[in-house]
Amino acid sequence: MKLWILPEDGVAPLLKAIDAAKSSIDVMIFRFDRTDVEAALGRAVNRGVEVRALVAHANKAGEESLRKLEQRLLAAGVSVARTADDLVRYHAKLMIVDRRYLYLMAFNMTLLDTQRTRSFGIATSNRTLVQETMKLFEADSKRHAYTPHARTLVVSPENARKRLGAFIRAAKSELLIYDPVVSDPAMIRLLEERSRAGVAVKIIGRLARRSAKLEVHKMPRLRLHTRTIIRDGREAFLGSQSLRAMELDRRREVGAIFRDAKTVAKLAKTFHDDWQLAEKLQERGRTADTMPAEKVAKKLAKAVAKELPPVAPVLEQLIKQMGAEPKDVDLVPGDVEESVKDAVKAAVKEVVQEAVESATEENSEAKSDAA
Repeated sequence: MKLWILPEDGVAPLLKAIDAAKSSIDVMIFRFDRTDVEAALGRAVNRGVEVRALVAHANKAGEESLRKLEQRLLAAGVSVARTADDLVRYHAKLMIVDRRYLYLMAFNMTLLDTQRTRSFGIATSNRTLVQETMKLFEADSKRHAYTPHARTLVVSPENARKRLGAFIRAAKSELLIYDPVVSDPAMIRLLEERSRAGVAVKIIGRLARRSAKLEVHKMPRLRLHTRTIIRDGREAFLGSQSLRAMELDRRREVGAIFRDAKTVAKLAKTFHDDWQLAEKLQERGRTADTMPAEKVAKKLAKAVAKELPPVAPVLEQLIKQMGAEPKDVDLVPGDVEESVKDAVKAAVKEVVQEAVESATEENSEAKSDAA
């Protein structure tokens, strides 16, 4: 098994695979604007390779671009089929070469996904995965029903909820998750249950609701477009389905579960590097946010202290009312005024800084929820 990491590795592994194909290429397409990949498919046809493309019936960007792509592929000699419209979306991204090699991607073959996005792809010759994916490709191309048999191929809506639920439930020590939006209530409860059992659960992406039991960071500096779960540093899931009800139950999504040690280790290292960068940037942002609070507090405290009336005469009067003589107390008017002003400044600064920081945090959370 081989892993490639985006954006670092780009589409080079795909281009190499297409150019090396000897007999057949079968590719599932959701979004596609890489002209270099399109040209490579055309070259394969010219070499006598049978190229088949299964194109999604629709995507959010609109059907026009998909229909133009279909026309260009047909003109290049590619056999084109369109998915059915029985599911909300056909979102799988994969390619099978010579019916022997599976290229499973968590990204679309677009400039945005391949150049500015954290994502992954795997290439495997695992016979079970290749044969099961071929069955799925044939079924969806001919619009026939598909029944999964391989436990390691995760296909929505047929078996994704069951397979991913079991995968998470078996975690003993750690779950590292890349996911744009974790929102399925049952999956969130399952992650929280694992956390209560002592499993360290870390998510890069978003969690639809707050949870004190789950650690979450946004993907730093890059767009996030992978769905990946690394379990106990030994097994991983990589695919197109998030832990969202829509992607588990109502869309065609495809992923795989595997144990390849080198691939899992590389995924885990990338996650930890991204996590550390996210923490570093968050701390830097937190420090930057507190600077305005400190300035506001200092300025207001100074203004309040400046407006204080003379304190020593009032203090002398209070001492007399208590039955003591001012001479019995060491009162130096200048020192008294300064001491009181310092105390007031300190109190005002503390209250104001807390208020400003609280308001900043609430505003930030509101923006995040709106996004």
